[in-house]
Amino acid sequence: MKHALRLTFAAGLLLAAGTALAANDTPAGTWKTIDDATHQPKSIVEITEHNGEYQAKIVELLNRTPEDVARDGEHPVCAKCDGERKNQPIVGMTIMWGVSKNDDVWDGGKILDPKNGKVYKVKLSLKDGGQKLDVHGYIGFALLGRSQIWERQN
Repeated sequence: MKHALRLTFAAGLLLAAGTALAANDTPAGTWKTIDDATHQPKSIVEITEHNGEYQAKIVELLNRTPEDVARDGEHPVCAKCDGERKNQPIVGMTIMWGVSKNDDVWDGGKILDPKNGKVYKVKLSLKDGGQKLDVHGYIGFALLGRSQIWERQN
């Protein structure tokens, strides 16, 4: 009886560990974005997956500047965006869409920089056992562009 109980307990631990590891092998989750120029946290972003396609929304802005507040009193808007995003609140905005898994990276989609309103191609790759996400935005070739490292949040 004790042997069966130990086996059941060990199997439960292995299953829980496998589930925890599996949660870090995808970009889906909550991330703290880090500005590549200032190295300061900028926002909290939630990446979700629907039918193999990943998208990201801003759920919170961090370290807002006076320019951010001045745009709309309290809620910063995407003043430089085009189309349906023009002058819309940044919090709640979808900033990444159309991304899908391609071997060990996720690409094929677009990412918006709400600060300048520009849309870039995007490539994502997990680092540090899934605790960091390299977000590479580019125009044309992936060799050109800029990267940010986002940190996974619990």
